[in-house]
Amino acid sequence: ELQQKVEETELLKMELQMLETERVRLSLVEEKLMDVLQLLQQLRDLNISKRALGKILLSTLESCRDPQPGKAHLFEVLDTLYRELTACEVLQSQPLEKAQSCQSLSNPLVISC
Repeated sequence: ELQQKVEETELLKMELQMLETERVRLSLVEEKLMDVLQLLQQLRDLNISKRALGKILLSTLESCRDPQPGKAHLFEVLDTLYRELTACEVLQSQPLEKAQSCQSLSNPLVISC
């Protein structure tokens, strides 16, 4: 009976470790998603065309079509989208102080549909 309790404890420790790993992964995805949404908000404020946004999104999806081994596909797509958005000419041409003020808003992610 004692051996069974030890085995159950070990199993619970392993499950807890897996949950913690998943929590960290989800935290990273959430951070990257927040960054992407913030950039999308900035682009919306700069009146970027839907066509330009569509091209960025299609380019992202095309480059992430085949997942890289060992990388979480969702995070890879978000990371690629983030890089594509930051490379957008409209963001590059906006004044630095405006870009920084947009990034420092407490909740810049309220996007009306």
